[in-house]
Amino acid sequence: MKKQMLAVIACLAAGIMMSSCSKNDRQEAPPQPVTNEVLAQIKALGFSTDNVLKTTEGYIVEGDILLTAAQLKEKMSITALRVGQVEQYRSGNLVTGLPRTITVKIVGLGPAFVAGVDTAIRRYNSLGLRIRFSRIASGTAGITVEGYNQAPVNGQVSYAYSGFPTAGNPYSSIKLNTNTAAFGYNPNVLYAGSIIQHEMGHCLGMHHTDYMDRSFSCGGSPVREDITPIWIPGTPTGPDPNSWMLACSNGGNRPFNSNDIIALRNLYAR
Repeated sequence: MKKQMLAVIACLAAGIMMSSCSKNDRQEAPPQPVTNEVLAQIKALGFSTDNVLKTTEGYIVEGDILLTAAQLKEKMSITALRVGQVEQYRSGNLVTGLPRTITVKIVGLGPAFVAGVDTAIRRYNSLGLRIRFSRIASGTAGITVEGYNQAPVNGQVSYAYSGFPTAGNPYSSIKLNTNTAAFGYNPNVLYAGSIIQHEMGHCLGMHHTDYMDRSFSCGGSPVREDITPIWIPGTPTGPDPNSWMLACSNGGNRPFNSNDIIALRNLYAR
């Protein structure tokens, strides 16, 4: 996820051990230019082409969604689940083989992020879904949570990123930005947990709630207008400013609201 930044926070206390420090202290290289061809592919998939970041894994779009080179060549299906007047969106791929338990492992991150992962897991497991999460300390996990160090780019901070399911399995990685411009020196557990909860949503196939109108949380313009929403009975009317899947962070705790729960249960409680 991302949040507009007016100033860059520099790390002045090198070598001091803090709860946010990890094995990922080395800062990532400056992002490489993104070609017009790639931007056209991203746009064709229905994603915003603003502030696209090139990484060794692919391209980060909309602040926290990783698209691989292979995915850029695919036709991605996005389905809308209408909740009130603002839709919940999912990708064409979901996690299958239900019921199932998805294991989560944390690599090289401090206690605040560990507590954040546990917070996110508790929130999902409280919903009665046919998917449950369980944190493990060793072995191969369904989702690995680890760090990267990315300084602000063009005044914006990347907080985390993940991707969408493939072959019926959740996306296998969540990356959290350990640069102090993101979560600071002493990350707030509920805030970190909310970011991780959001990224887990992508791993399950959820898109940003404000997919068609980024201005709802970020300021910006609609990206796609050709999606036919699927109405979810029993949801209220009116906009939904507090969804856990809004593209931009509110800078604080953002648990599931009632509309989020309806959307998740529609997908994973049947």
